[in-house]
Amino acid sequence: MKISKKNLTPAQYLVSGYFIIIMLGALLLMLPVATTDGQGLNAVDAVFTATSATCVTGLIVVNTKEAFTIFGSTVIMLLIQIGGLGIMSMSTLFAFIIGKKISLKERLIIQEDLSQYQISGMVRLVQYLLGFTFAIEGTAAVILFARLVQDYPAGRAVYLAIFHSVSAFNNAGFDLFGNSLESFTGDVTINFVIMALIILGGIGFGVMVEAYNRVKFKKSTLQTKIVIIMTLALLVFGFIVFFALEYNNTLADLPLLDKTLGAMFLSVTPRTAGFNTVATGALKQSSLFIIIILMFIGASPGSTGGGIKTTTFGVMLVTLKNMIIGKEDMEIYNRRFEKKIVYEAFTITMLAVGLVVLVTTLLLVIEEFQFIDVLFETVSAFGTVGLSTGITGQLSDISRVLITVTMFAGRVGPLTLALAFGERVRKGKYHYPTEKVMVG
Repeated sequence: MKISKKNLTPAQYLVSGYFIIIMLGALLLMLPVATTDGQGLNAVDAVFTATSATCVTGLIVVNTKEAFTIFGSTVIMLLIQIGGLGIMSMSTLFAFIIGKKISLKERLIIQEDLSQYQISGMVRLVQYLLGFTFAIEGTAAVILFARLVQDYPAGRAVYLAIFHSVSAFNNAGFDLFGNSLESFTGDVTINFVIMALIILGGIGFGVMVEAYNRVKFKKSTLQTKIVIIMTLALLVFGFIVFFALEYNNTLADLPLLDKTLGAMFLSVTPRTAGFNTVATGALKQSSLFIIIILMFIGASPGSTGGGIKTTTFGVMLVTLKNMIIGKEDMEIYNRRFEKKIVYEAFTITMLAVGLVVLVTTLLLVIEEFQFIDVLFETVSAFGTVGLSTGITGQLSDISRVLITVTMFAGRVGPLTLALAFGERVRKGKYHYPTEKVMVG
């Protein structure tokens, strides 16, 4: 089939759009003005960094603080903002500025980019999205500035506040401190502002709209209910587990308040954020494994985060429960969802598992690192998290390419990527006879 601009599907538009932004970002990072050594990044590292920023991941092969000039870090910040809000959200912003009307085709692409089921209200949702984003990032930047100006010159404090506000809200994890947030383990202001940004950025703009419109929980949509319950459950679960596992390990030398903050931050950052207040490489393997699970689940649909999404995991849990008790309909909160949703959740999860297994296996063949470190790195890339046990900078070029592809797949979504490269099969006019298959 001949591919032209007119017959591109929404999925193909999105994949192409993210690819173009990444390539443009990589070219800018290769400029001498982008790096402190005046030579620019090489092609592999530039594409890796641009992908990590656009896909709001945060994995780095060079230290962001030491390697980049103001120009370079600003390019990274802009890529984070574009990637976090989505290609079509930023395109719509420029359309608003120049007074251009949003076509039906563009509304379909926005729908795909923001993981929405209904095409109605797309432009209004983008307006909310942009308003919430700039209001939240601006407010957080002011608070961060008030704290950082105590340690840095005013000009530098302003830039640091804006950069980290954008990076945290978009769940990117890039930092300009050189060691993520390890210098602020017990800093209440920094911890709570960054955690609030991560949670708000990862909860989904649809949920924010309902909260803004003061929709009560009982009257909320089923998606919002699942998102809120799953998010709270995962945060509480993570806090309890990490507080117990790391109490006498990475949190051992800290006072009780700092231990609590450290455990709270550890439960929040796998929401695909990538910041850390304790050394990730020093965590117990049991903690690393729990983080891998949380990273794989990720944030919520229509958010700045990655992973298979909380709703996907929630749908699978509901399906599991209803199958065990013998219910045919998938019911929760006096509502039921179509079996198509179950199929989509299963498909997304299996595609994600397949990608993680494939990339992990290839990395284990190429590199000499421990299995847990390689699996952690791969899931971190897929979930667009950015946490690392410290092996990213030691990866060979081919391994960096594999991680780059994984980050890209994680941002656009495995199902969207599959639809972009796959052929649509039209529904047949007949059905084959059914036959039972033994399972279990």
